[in-house]
Amino acid sequence: MIILCIYLELQSLISLQSAMRSAQSNNNLLRMAGRFRSANRSAMMVAPSRVLGLEKVRQISKVGVIGAGQMGTGIAFVAAKNAGVNVLLHDQLPAAQEKGLAFMDKLLAKDVAKEKLAEKEAKGIRERVRAIGDLNELRDVDLVIEAVAEKLPLKQTIFSQLASICKPSAILASNTSSISLTKIAASATSPNKNTQQSSNPDPSPSRVVGLHFFNPVPIMSLVELIAALQTSEDTLKRAREFAVRCGKVVTVSKDTPGFISNRVLMPMINEAIICLEEGVATREDIDQTMKRGTNVPMGPLTLADFIGLDTCLSIMQVLYNQTSDSKYRPSVLLSRMVDAGWLGKKVGKGFYEYDV
Repeated sequence: MIILCIYLELQSLISLQSAMRSAQSNNNLLRMAGRFRSANRSAMMVAPSRVLGLEKVRQISKVGVIGAGQMGTGIAFVAAKNAGVNVLLHDQLPAAQEKGLAFMDKLLAKDVAKEKLAEKEAKGIRERVRAIGDLNELRDVDLVIEAVAEKLPLKQTIFSQLASICKPSAILASNTSSISLTKIAASATSPNKNTQQSSNPDPSPSRVVGLHFFNPVPIMSLVELIAALQTSEDTLKRAREFAVRCGKVVTVSKDTPGFISNRVLMPMINEAIICLEEGVATREDIDQTMKRGTNVPMGPLTLADFIGLDTCLSIMQVLYNQTSDSKYRPSVLLSRMVDAGWLGKKVGKGFYEYDV
């Protein structure tokens, strides 16, 4: 796309050459072509085609994942299985790590039983994942993916630590589904850089990027790639290449509230909850109508349970607070269910009940 744009622009310039003095026109064309290339590069700062460069990118061979919940565990699993990299899975709660690793064992056992994997292959995948409790062990990874709760202060604290711990070439990625990557990147500054002059800023924010995987990660094929204002071209290319190695289709979004997916999905889920709250229909009829009427795998209330009602509420709050648009105002029922601790499938109760 970049090459095509430059080509077309140069063609229009060349068409003027016959009307210009030959000596002067050659110089002008060179100067103008340079300006067009510069303008094109600036435009690509926000354009999806920015990640389609053909240059060879540095290979990622060791990955850290922060957060051993559903998302973090799923990301660690596809990184080890599909991308074939070594993974360090961090969580402050040992119980969460044990649960996550047990889930991986279950997935691998299913693949072996279905003859999708040989036992030796499954063992090799599992051995590539190691649980850690100290963030400092991430100092030599090529990529870190943060997958904690949708709370900006928490993410800012983590990225501030990562900027000091990780090697300068490491990518610092967030799995956020709604929070501004630009705000997260602004926190990724190493303390020993703060005293430097503004003419020599800390490069850490330029290696921050959004890699939004979808739940359940081993099944869903999509990853949203989001660039912060500070994100470098090299960071984008390497992050995209890694997502493709994980077997994912990559779409690119600007750093706006909710990006693509949740800007469209969450109002639909919220409206389904309002329909239930107002007695428009039963939970089953709401789900069946949307499932069969739009040909999707599950209805909005079931999907909300799988995502986590607390996560849905957090995303809606971010969308509403950042846009002030009433269509993003969270439903009262959603807030009350979160207050009650009915968070969905992960706790056994949401709009439906589940075996935990």
